[in-house]
Amino acid sequence: MNQLLFNILLAIAWMLLTGELNAETFLEGIIIGFVILWVSRKALGGSKYFSKIPVAIKFILYFIKELIKANLIVAYDIITPKDYMKPGIVAVPLDVQSDLEITLFANLITLTPGTLSLDVSGDKKTLYVHGLYVKDAESFRKELKEGLEKRLLEVLR
Repeated sequence: MNQLLFNILLAIAWMLLTGELNAETFLEGIIIGFVILWVSRKALGGSKYFSKIPVAIKFILYFIKELIKANLIVAYDIITPKDYMKPGIVAVPLDVQSDLEITLFANLITLTPGTLSLDVSGDKKTLYVHGLYVKDAESFRKELKEGLEKRLLEVLR
C-alpha cells in the first residue's frame, strides 16, 4: 500500500510540476510514477505492488464484462413482452473477512443490474443478496463466489 500512495504522490508532484491540474496529467503522472517505482524497486524493497497491477486490470475488465452482460439481460427482459424474472433472496457465505472487503463485495454486487445486497449477518459470515434471475440458488451463489468474490480477494490480498 505504501508504494501505491507513493505513486499517487508522484502523480500529484507531476501535476504540480507541469502546472496542469486535470485527469490526463494525473494519469501521465501515475504512469511515470509507476515506471520510476519499477526502476527503483530493488532500492525500495520488494513489493507485491507490481504483481497486483495486472490482477487489478483483469478484475476491472471482468467486472465491466459482467456489468455489460447484466445490463443486456435486464434490458432484454424489459423490452420483450414475456417476463423472464425469477426473483429470489440467496444467502452467500463469505470468504471476504474485513469490513472493507465485505463492503466492496456488497457494493460491487449492488452496482450490477439485477442484483442487490440486502444485509450481512451479525457474525459477518453471510451476505444476503436479492437477484432478479435466480433460477437455481446454488448456481447463483457459485457464480458470485467463484466470479466476483474470488477475483476481489485476488486483488485485495
